[in-house]
Amino acid sequence: MDGARTIGQVAQATGVSAKTIRYYEQVGVLPIAGRTPAGYRQYTQSGVDRLLFIRRARALGLSLRHARALSAALDGPRGAVRPQLRQLVRTQLAAVKQRAVELEGLQRHLERVLHRLSSPARRHRSERCRCLDADGA
Repeated sequence: MDGARTIGQVAQATGVSAKTIRYYEQVGVLPIAGRTPAGYRQYTQSGVDRLLFIRRARALGLSLRHARALSAALDGPRGAVRPQLRQLVRTQLAAVKQRAVELEGLQRHLERVLHRLSSPARRHRSERCRCLDADGA
């Protein structure tokens, strides 16, 4: 294979570990690489580009199942991946927005607890610590 790269070279060029690259091949996210007569994996520029695409998809929080579907779509008709990717990104964005709302609520709750913990403790008949109770006692 002319211009082929070893798994170590691909790992260094893409920032994806060799172990992850082998795993991606095993689960069908990446096509199986060609081999040298000695059995070493050899990657073309197309394989490197595919791995970078998958890496960016994973950085967006897309699952391996979705990465596998996108990888397969890349082998389909030209432009087939865009509609699928657009829908996945929309879904992921909605999930991130929902998580941000949840995190803002958690932040407010933590701030209230910290404020309570910074104030002098109130006496209660109960001996248990109520510092984390929702009512703020």
